[in-house]
Amino acid sequence: MATHTGSEGTIKVATTVVGELRSYSLEQTADTIEDTSMGDTSRTYKSALKGWSGSASLFFDEADAGQLLLVLGTSIALKVYPEGASSGDKYYYGDAIITGSNISASFDGMVEAEVTFTGTGVLTLGTA
Repeated sequence: MATHTGSEGTIKVATTVVGELRSYSLEQTADTIEDTSMGDTSRTYKSALKGWSGSASLFFDEADAGQLLLVLGTSIALKVYPEGASSGDKYYYGDAIITGSNISASFDGMVEAEVTFTGTGVLTLGTA
């Protein structure tokens, strides 16, 4: 079984790489609906709607083409490559909406940006 280092990760908006990526998270969820009925001795559930969301931490770069596409409220075609974007690498893709944007800095550090997104529709696992 292969393992990967975090430095291999890449995020793209459509085909544009988001530069200065420091870290990211991608979360998938599934709702459940209880279908327990009278007489049952244990609760039971059915799988329901699925969803996904995440965030990306970046060094702020006002000239980076990928960062310029991460505009609050914008719908984007997002691709997350945990193991890199070489031929044969697995990646996740789907449409997302940018739901949050934050820029922060300290006198002894870099200017950083944090972007959050929520998936709209299916998140698919593909191969580069």
